[in-house]
This record gives sequence, structure tokens and C-alpha cells, in this order.
Amino acid sequence: MATYVLIHGAGSDSWYWHLVVPELRARGHDVVAPDLPCGDDAAGFPEYAETVLEAIRAHTGRTGRTDGAVDGGLVLVAQSLAGFTAPLVCARIPVDLLVMVAAMVPSPGESAGEWWDNTGQTQAQRELDEREGRPAGEFDEMATFLHDVPPAVVEELLSRKSPGQSGTPFAAPWPLTAWPAVPTRFLLCRDDRFLPAPFLRRVVRDRLGIVPDEMDGGHLPALVRPKELAERLEAYRAGLAASS
Repeated sequence: MATYVLIHGAGSDSWYWHLVVPELRARGHDVVAPDLPCGDDAAGFPEYAETVLEAIRAHTGRTGRTDGAVDGGLVLVAQSLAGFTAPLVCARIPVDLLVMVAAMVPSPGESAGEWWDNTGQTQAQRELDEREGRPAGEFDEMATFLHDVPPAVVEELLSRKSPGQSGTPFAAPWPLTAWPAVPTRFLLCRDDRFLPAPFLRRVVRDRLGIVPDEMDGGHLPALVRPKELAERLEAYRAGLAASS
């Protein structure tokens, strides 16, 4: 049995993973899906990481970098903005595998606010919108994030109170001096309108030195293809175990 730690993105909560959690548990694994303090102006990425660590401690008893391994391994899964948080967790506690899903990849000393222009995300999204006939530069949640999410899931999502997203995490430099020494996999979504696939292929190559895996769908695969996403995660975990 592995322990999967699922870290949601900006302005969200653990509900984002509610369709993936039963898929992983049905395969015999433990799942930890913490709620990050997204709406708290006093919380930045160090506080986000501490929230994840507290959830891991509560489930596994792990307390620090030298703790022994969890039976079956500890797998962190980071969605979108959680790409800034998950490596901080890996620097604090032994992690067997980090899986980045449609995630932002930070560089040392770079703030999340600087990330957009540093990577070219703003221009990449604008160009994609223009090619596909959408108004460029206008925020449209349905068009950008929910275009392929099933209507019943969209209805449930919109009926829930959003925690909001504080600007605090976007201001401070990312504190690590290098990517943590943990096996890392990246899964991008070919129909992502927020982090377009050609853009992410370049960012992942340049910043992680790996070739990303790919699946169909938009920016929120856990709400659209939860079974496929769980299968992908399991394949990464199994592949790592087989190579060790």
C-alpha cells in the first residue's frame, strides 16, 4: 500500500480530488488530500507546505527528513500552482515520487508572480486563445478551466463556496536553491487552455530536463478523467518500483 498525497491548485480545496480519491483507495492505497490555506493573507508557500506536512504526519507519523519509508512509498501529486508547494515538502520529508500534473515549475529565487512572464505563459495562452477564436486577455472561467468538465460536476463546483486565493504566495521568491533530489514525473494535458501543451513541453524540458507524459483533456483532469488519472499515477509508481 502506498500513500498518495494530493495537493490542489490555486483558489481550490481538497474537493478537487474527490473523484480521484476513491479510485486510488479502491486500488488499496491510503490517500491524504489536505486543504491549503488559499484564502489566508498570512500564508505563503512555506505555510502551504507546512499544511501538507501536518496532514502527512497525521496519517503516517512521519515527522522529518530522516524518517523511515512509508510502506509502499509516499507519492506527492501536485496540480497547477501546487508545483511551487510540493518541492518544499520534498525538501522536508522523504518522498518516493513527485508527480506534477498540469503544474507550474518554479526556478530558484523566482516568485509565482514573476513566473508568468519569465516562462512566457501569458503570451502562450494569448496565442492559443487567438488561434482558437476566443477573446484574448479576458478571464473566463468556463472557457479556460471548465470547458470539458461534465455539466453535473460544474454545477456542483459552482454551488460550493470558493476559499478564494490570496496574493501572498505570489510575492515571495521561491526559497529552494535547486529542485529536490526526488524522482519526478510530469503529466500535461493536451487540451489545456491555461498552460498550453507546447508551452509546458518547453518549460518542463528547460526546467526539469525531462520529457513530459501527456493525456487528453483540459487543465482539471481530476474532475474530467479521474479513472485515467489514477491509472497514470499508478503506472508511474509501479514503474519506479520496478526500476529500483
